Amino acid sequence: MLDRESTFAQPEIVKLLKTSFVPVAIDQAYQRRQQDTEGDFYRKIAGQGPRSNFNGTTQGFYIATASGKLLLYNNNRDPEKVLRLMQQKLAEFKASGEAGADTAGIKASKVDERYQPKPPVGGLVVRVRAKVLDGYEPTLDPWQRIFQTSMSRDNLWLSKAEHDALVGGTIPQSLQQRIAMYHLVDNTRGEPPMWNEKELRKIDMKITDGKISGVAHLQAAKSERGFEANIVGEIETKDGKVTRLDFVAKGDFWGEGQFTKNAPKGRFPLAVSFTIADGTDVADQIPPQASRGWVRGYIQE
Repeated sequence: MLDRESTFAQPEIVKLLKTSFVPVAIDQAYQRRQQDTEGDFYRKIAGQGPRSNFNGTTQGFYIATASGKLLLYNNNRDPEKVLRLMQQKLAEFKASGEAGADTAGIKASKVDERYQPKPPVGGLVVRVRAKVLDGYEPTLDPWQRIFQTSMSRDNLWLSKAEHDALVGGTIPQSLQQRIAMYHLVDNTRGEPPMWNEKELRKIDMKITDGKISGVAHLQAAKSERGFEANIVGEIETKDGKVTRLDFVAKGDFWGEGQFTKNAPKGRFPLAVSFTIADGTDVADQIPPQASRGWVRGYIQE
């Protein structure tokens, strides 16, 4: 979210990416682990940079040739610096002999299925967004303001059985638990800690005449982090399928995680919305954050 509102909001960077580069956005937690052609190519590029230990993060911005030669590694979000480096490396590439050379295509010889998750057949993909509604201390720091006004994005996956249950007017306990533990989180400032079963104090959702209602209560063992929310929404079905699913969990959140520092002090209002995806957004295909490397555990019923 910080990148979207800073680096990739700079018009000249966007123009360069559209006209002179082939932009690729990945979750490096997958690619650095993948034992397949895609993973091999990524590690070839990243291994030339300073983060060549693939047991740890390789996060950053990379510029490379089609053959996999690293031209630049950078992990600074300053738009002006990133723009200057992009222009510099583009000029160097155009001046090199490699700019006009043909590059052989890469033929995928193997695919690591562990890191190619797909939404369950017959299930649903639901867009999840979270936003802190109030409580921050006023700031003039532009980077902090981005965090304070940000809205997160994730996806919720439902199985076919859960989809069928919704059509029948019930919300399975497996789905309620997945919503609470993995999606009722404050991920507006970074990657959040998920809740575990002991921290799930209560989740109770039901459907009555097309209306969704419920309550949720999550709280860490020492009460240093928690969320108490009411849930309201609507659902519509047609020909055995859910055609509309809109609900929001809104209430008081408190606390923060290792990678979600600088939360508002004390209790603050947080809203998490859920809307059925229609497949028009490329992000609809991104696996849920909590499913990283263990989709079967995430989607278990």
